[in-house]
Parts: sequence; C-alpha cells; structure tokens
Amino acid sequence: MDFFWVKAFHIIAVVTWFSGLFYLPRLYVYHAETTDEAGNERFKIMERKLYRGITTPSMVVVIALGLWLLSMNASYYLSQPWMHAKLTLVTLLIGYHFACGHYRKLFAEDRNTRSHKFYRVFNELPVFALIGIIILVVVKPFSG
Repeated sequence: MDFFWVKAFHIIAVVTWFSGLFYLPRLYVYHAETTDEAGNERFKIMERKLYRGITTPSMVVVIALGLWLLSMNASYYLSQPWMHAKLTLVTLLIGYHFACGHYRKLFAEDRNTRSHKFYRVFNELPVFALIGIIILVVVKPFSG
C-alpha cells in the first residue's frame, strides 16, 4: 500500500483514539458525581462500550499502522531525535490508555475512590501529549 494511504488511515485512527481518550475520562467525571443507581449502571455501559468498542481498537490500529509507516523508512525515522520524542509520548499515551482501562474496571466493580475533581485533571493529560506529538511530527525540531 502507498505510504500516503497508510499515513491517512493512521491519522484517522489517531483522531478516533484521541476522541476516546478525551471522552472516556469525561464520562468518569460525570460518573464520579452520579448518586443514583440507574445513572451508575448507564455510565458503566457507556464506558465499557467506548473503551472496548472504540478506544482500544483504535489504539491497536494506530500502533499497527504506525509500525508499518516506521518500517517504510526505519533507518531515517530511528535516526531522528524528534521521532524518539514522539515515540516516548506515544508510549506514555498507551500507559494513559491502560490507566483509563483500570479506572473503568474500578467503576464497573463499584470500587472507584477518586473524585470528579481528580478526573477533571486526569482528563486534560492527553491534550499535552497531542500538542507535543503534532509539533514533533510537523515541525520536526532537533532534526538531524
């Protein structure tokens, strides 16, 4: 497949993954504030469907297509400091993704101990990664 097609689908998957990473913790904010049982159960369903049905498959596609793109010119990409920084941020995002999964499981088991304020701050973290990744990929600072 042509480089630009793989890149286009990679970007589409990134957008989808980030939509989940932005929305799932926002659901946690509202879920942490919920006091009624019907609302609690509704949030559990929404969180499970978003995490398992959209966010996780998107992450898998992002990683697969990213590795494919990397393999198309590995010697160049792996020699670039901006790519190392980008891959570091992506690794942190993968950790964030699994942290979201951990919090989802706690909510599913009615064991959440975090406040809505915690989730409001937690919800903002992927924004910084996104800004960094876009700057690294577009501007390519520290290019060799």
